[in-house]
Amino acid sequence: MRTSDAHGARRIAAATIGLAALTALLPMPVAAVDFTVPTSLTPQVEFWVNIFTRYGKRQVVIHDTERLDRVYTVLDLSDLDREGLTEMQIELALKAEESAVKDRIRSVLRRLAQIDPASDAMTDEERRIAALFGEAASPAVFTAAAAEDRVRGQRGLRERFARGLQVAHAYFPSMERIFAQEGVPVEITRLPLVESCFNLRAYSKVGAAGVWQFMPGTARLFMRVDNHVDERLDPLVSTRAAAQFMRQNYERLGTWPLAIKAYNHGPAGIARAIRETGTTDAATIIQRYRGPAYKFASRNFYPEFLAALHVERNYRAYFGDLPLDPPLSSETVQLTRQTPMNAAARCAGTESWELASLNPGLLEAVHTGRRPIPSGYELRLPRGARERFHACVAGLPPVPSQRAARSTAASRGRTRSTGSQTHAAVKRGKHVVHKVRRGQTLGQIANLYGCSVDQIRRGNKLKGNKIRAGQVLRIPVS
Repeated sequence: MRTSDAHGARRIAAATIGLAALTALLPMPVAAVDFTVPTSLTPQVEFWVNIFTRYGKRQVVIHDTERLDRVYTVLDLSDLDREGLTEMQIELALKAEESAVKDRIRSVLRRLAQIDPASDAMTDEERRIAALFGEAASPAVFTAAAAEDRVRGQRGLRERFARGLQVAHAYFPSMERIFAQEGVPVEITRLPLVESCFNLRAYSKVGAAGVWQFMPGTARLFMRVDNHVDERLDPLVSTRAAAQFMRQNYERLGTWPLAIKAYNHGPAGIARAIRETGTTDAATIIQRYRGPAYKFASRNFYPEFLAALHVERNYRAYFGDLPLDPPLSSETVQLTRQTPMNAAARCAGTESWELASLNPGLLEAVHTGRRPIPSGYELRLPRGARERFHACVAGLPPVPSQRAARSTAASRGRTRSTGSQTHAAVKRGKHVVHKVRRGQTLGQIANLYGCSVDQIRRGNKLKGNKIRAGQVLRIPVS
């Protein structure tokens, strides 16, 4: 962020006053939390406010990772949009330019470590960069700043953040109710603006998904995640999971800022930081702790949250009269039977695409009708459709079971799979052999074949519900 933006700190301080007043009015079964910006974190928060609101997707801020108020330059390749280049060509050009500029900045820093700061031989760029260090300037400081991990580029997020705000406001009222029910400060519902810019279909390179960016292993502690249903992609189901996870972090670590940091760095990692720094103050830990896995993203996660919270509360100051999506108007029913998507939509008096948009946790196999919506699923309907839906579904014919479909196919002399990538099964005598896929549970498998968990346990002499990927199970066939 450019330090010439002198109003940044005042805007943030003013916003926290309104935030505190709002917090006092919300029906939270938890003490109001002071999310004001600590003085020591103001440069970081101001940096992220600018990334979210000032710089766009064709701009890259080149900065010092230790001092975010030390911005070396801002690349602006917005003109590439007017040259008829493809998105990939623009991305390649941006990355190449960013790499070249970072190399040049490191060269300047190494040269500043070798020459007299008062030298007349300095170029204008060297003089400008030297001035960023002020009284801290010394050969050792310049050498340290030239390290590979100290010169970083951050892409602007203005467009993504603005769109995320629009989408998020459809869900925020429901999310706040969920957090209040779970005893978690409602301000933390703004964290998905940091995690994913509230992209409903967000997937990371490491497998995190949804607005809350849950990893599969953690998600399965709270939600259903398989090849047909991925509740990480449902903003409200995943919000309940996030609130419960956040509450666990708070109960272990003792403060909400630390609970937020643990959402990114893990509760064990934050507990280690507390032991090594001897404090539970989040700002002090951010300033002092340098654990092996506590890198740039972990240090900045809480300042990013404070910045996102500030921007959301004051979005008109940054984006004008942004048209926000209206609050979600829906109600839920728990299915007592498997129901095809097209039949469910018909019973709800809506289109399949609209029902799918209300239930983003249902995946393509369900959307396209290859698999029915599973029994027990809490289906979200347009508001006012519940009674009609119940009456209509009661009159639907039963959905043919997968094993019935396999039996029919076999009788016609065709060799088929079980009809889904979720499981691999072969019929043998009066049972089906099922190979457990990663992440599957006994309950999911029982639902898949229309039998009970007890039947599977008895047929395989299982003492509990624990199964492993690759394990072969005998599934009873009626």
